[in-house]
Amino acid sequence: MMSHASNEPRWKIGEAARRSGVGAANIRYYEREGLLAPQARADNDYRLYSEDDVHRLRFIRLCRAMDMSLEEVRSLLSLDLGRKADCVRAREVLDAHLAHVRERLAELRALEKDLRGLRDRCDGSDDHCHIIEALHERADAPLAEVATAGPRRHV
Repeated sequence: MMSHASNEPRWKIGEAARRSGVGAANIRYYEREGLLAPQARADNDYRLYSEDDVHRLRFIRLCRAMDMSLEEVRSLLSLDLGRKADCVRAREVLDAHLAHVRERLAELRALEKDLRGLRDRCDGSDDHCHIIEALHERADAPLAEVATAGPRRHV
């Protein structure tokens, strides 16, 4: 594919970060993860980024802001918006992500209920705090009980 003059790599990482809203450290990370192709180097060995690179970084930032995993972002980046089969694949990726979001919402509702119950243990009028007492009791519980009680994090 021939490159247009306007898409020639020309920005150092700081400018690409400013234009994309993605920090320089994250840009390097996305390069290591294969979400962004290795960049051209100027004579001084600085990485240079093009308008397409900046667009790709904005796309990644948008997907990550929707709590998508790197694998989900990678899947979406690999798709062609002009192919019907890729539209089906994009829907599958989003359906799977929606399922994760729904699961996470259920976990957060359970956490909210647990926290309300914990908060209701103490109104501050007793000799000691029943909230802190309950937290200490939980800290002493076997690890298996504690591990199943907390919400899981999407990776």
